[in-house]
Amino acid sequence: MDLLDFVAERREQIAFQGFQHVSLVVQCVLLATVLGVALGVVCHRRAWARGLAAGTSSVGLTLPSLAVIAVVYGLTRDGIAAAVASVTFYAVLVIWRGAVVGLAGVDRSLLEAAQGIGMGRTRRLLRVQLPLAWPVVLSNVRVATQMTMGIAAIAAFVTGPGLGGLIFTGLARLGGANALESALVGTVLVVVLALVLDLLLVLLGRATTPRGIRA
Repeated sequence: MDLLDFVAERREQIAFQGFQHVSLVVQCVLLATVLGVALGVVCHRRAWARGLAAGTSSVGLTLPSLAVIAVVYGLTRDGIAAAVASVTFYAVLVIWRGAVVGLAGVDRSLLEAAQGIGMGRTRRLLRVQLPLAWPVVLSNVRVATQMTMGIAAIAAFVTGPGLGGLIFTGLARLGGANALESALVGTVLVVVLALVLDLLLVLLGRATTPRGIRA
């Protein structure tokens, strides 16, 4: 059986696992964006908090994803919970740091001008700071999405959902029938879907970034 026959025979299974993979990553990145931006808002005003965000992100991102997934699975005995927790964890680290950098980089004279025309702290945050920081935040959301597409595949090691099932099934049976096709299809689809999500985020950035601050 060649690669095309393998895909044709299992197209429904492959499409379902691809949907699971994208759904997992999109939902976790959305959750991580909310958490990361909220943490960024809390941390960006103080130097020590900005240092804490940078340090925590740097240390967290050095943790092997397989180890994190295994630890969460050991605690929950649930592959889906392990996948969601680990993907969200890594995405939060990236987006949190981006939110801190983006918010801290907003020109203080603009904030003072906004305060001068009567804007309170919340309005300045929502109407001035977050829109100006959004391009930096979104660039980190793109990085987090690309990174977690790969991490989501590793979650299949503990029966997590998605295309990792094809990859691990193939690797576990290397030398057997259709093993190479299974691993190859899973890997290629992860890359293709990551590129599609990145393109959608680029379009989202163009639609949501004020024209005056587009790069």
